[in-house]
Amino acid sequence: MRQGGSALSLRRWWRSAGFAWAGLVSSYRVQANFRIEVWAGVVAVGLALFLRAPLAPILLACALVLSLELLNTALEAVVDLASPGLHPLAKVAKDAAAGAVLVASGGALLVGVAVLGPPLLALVR
Repeated sequence: MRQGGSALSLRRWWRSAGFAWAGLVSSYRVQANFRIEVWAGVVAVGLALFLRAPLAPILLACALVLSLELLNTALEAVVDLASPGLHPLAKVAKDAAAGAVLVASGGALLVGVAVLGPPLLALVR
């Protein structure tokens, strides 16, 4: 990794943001689960706006799930590069990363029920 330039350089930040955006776009194109999670988040945020429910917990839960899915994707790519064949430790790494996404998704679902459930119930009553 090159260490040139100031950490506060706008040009350096913009370049780094470009790499990050490329990672997001690539994950969206290639990873079906990431696409599902993005659209589930859009629905959750839209519902929160419609119900005038607190947005912060919904946004944080969505950010956590999407961030972990991106890390899972990155870890899977690195494991596949380092261990193209089947290896028990590669399976452990991939399964643990997928488990982290599953735990975060379950937590996000609970946050959604807790935050969106009462206003939804009030709306249908």
